[in-house]
Amino acid sequence: MSTHPKYTIIGTPFSTFTRTVTLGMHHKNLPFEQTRALFHTDAARTGHPFGFLPSLIVHRDGARDVALCETQAIVRYLDRIAPEPSLQIADGDGGAPLAEKMWEFVSLTASFGFPAVEVGVVKKRVAATDEGVLSDAEIRGQIQDGVAELKNFLAVAESLMAPEGYVFGEKLSWADFYLFPLLADLQAIPEGEVLSERMRGWLARMEGLEAVKATTPGTLSAGARPP
Repeated sequence: MSTHPKYTIIGTPFSTFTRTVTLGMHHKNLPFEQTRALFHTDAARTGHPFGFLPSLIVHRDGARDVALCETQAIVRYLDRIAPEPSLQIADGDGGAPLAEKMWEFVSLTASFGFPAVEVGVVKKRVAATDEGVLSDAEIRGQIQDGVAELKNFLAVAESLMAPEGYVFGEKLSWADFYLFPLLADLQAIPEGEVLSERMRGWLARMEGLEAVKATTPGTLSAGARPP
């Protein structure tokens, strides 16, 4: 009998927070199955009481399955059961004075980056484009306030990043896996033109990772549409 739990991720590949978790699981070589579910469906509620995505189902030998929801809880669990390869930073990595600056960046990305990138720009651009009624100029006019908020977030995020390399220089971390799904979506739409040279270089480096390649199918950058 196996002594290692098996895992199921509940969440569509189109979900940026789902991708954060699957990026980490691929990076840590944790095999999993994925149940594609949409927000606020019965399938989503099997793992999250409010039907949000993603959730992680831990299948335990001889014991009841455990459903774990909320992305930061999930990634902390992954770090505990598979500490290597590490996605943490140490004091001083990438110019960060404290290791906790990584979690600060993660929280800012989740709390402010997601609404600025996805809610304010990406989702509106994709919906309007798919409707096929408005011109590009009209769409740009509709989302101009969102683009202003987006630019502000990008400027703040870049100010917290090392000058080159990953978010914290040569050390890949959860900060990268939180930010990447958002900016990969942004890069796939016309408004990606606002990305700076630093951000474009970071995206190119991230796209070389096997975990990124493995989680690309089903995303906006691969040509998928909202489920």
